[in-house]
Amino acid sequence: MTCVKFGKVMEALPKAPLKGEFGQRIFDNISKEAWRMWLEHSKMLVNEYRLDLMSESGQKVWMAELEKYFWGEGSMLPPDYMPKKSK
Repeated sequence: MTCVKFGKVMEALPKAPLKGEFGQRIFDNISKEAWRMWLEHSKMLVNEYRLDLMSESGQKVWMAELEKYFWGEGSMLPPDYMPKKSK
């Protein structure tokens, strides 16, 4: 499978990570490594934007950022985001 994030053949996900057509699109186009990177990025988004993924509005933001991360201009960091400093 050729990963859209890296533009090369990589290990595929073992199964679709989401239900429906969008989950199948991810399964068909996103490598296991790219999905792992998205999950790390999305944790930061959930925390920084205080997204409630149980709410429709939180899910819409999360899905919009996922779409941008893989098929758009890329998911941006929140304006006030400060990465944790390594010890």
